[in-house]
Amino acid sequence: MSPCGRWPGSSGWEAAAAAAAAARPRSAGPSALSAQEARPRDQHLLDGKWSAVFFGYTYCPDICPATLQTLAEAQDRLGPKASRFQVVFVSVDPQRDTPAQLKAYLSSSAFPKGVIGLTGSPTQVAAAAKAYRLFYQKQGSGDTYEVQHSAAVYLMDPKGRFDRVIAFGLPPDEMARQISDAMRGG
Repeated sequence: MSPCGRWPGSSGWEAAAAAAAAARPRSAGPSALSAQEARPRDQHLLDGKWSAVFFGYTYCPDICPATLQTLAEAQDRLGPKASRFQVVFVSVDPQRDTPAQLKAYLSSSAFPKGVIGLTGSPTQVAAAAKAYRLFYQKQGSGDTYEVQHSAAVYLMDPKGRFDRVIAFGLPPDEMARQISDAMRGG
């Protein structure tokens, strides 16, 4: 896998989607991380709303901003159901992604309304990634390193339980359809 979850070739994407679908999170959600408001948050932030949990980092050149933009477009397509939906962005780059950095990054009007950004110590981020069975690894050194990571979105129900993986690269209409179907079924 190359930086930001890019897989070589289309068969790599298919393999990534299949692997992500098989990787159900071990727990209800992120625990003991700091939100962009610099206050601690735990898995209870998933309570009461459908949540799209996405791991990435603010210095990501392509996959992370593209996924957040697609989530924003999907959120818009949910119509009235959007009030029961939230996006949670968990940083896999705790070295650079401070609460202030997350707040600035996630304030983009291109990203989902009300997106919650989480970060923490390297140990806390590793625990959250392990709970979701998420791969991530720092590549390079200095200030310009990248972080390779899985690019799937985890859809969690209003009780914080895993519902499904939304594969990377879906168009907004399909992403919105999957979220809407989950809401209807759950």
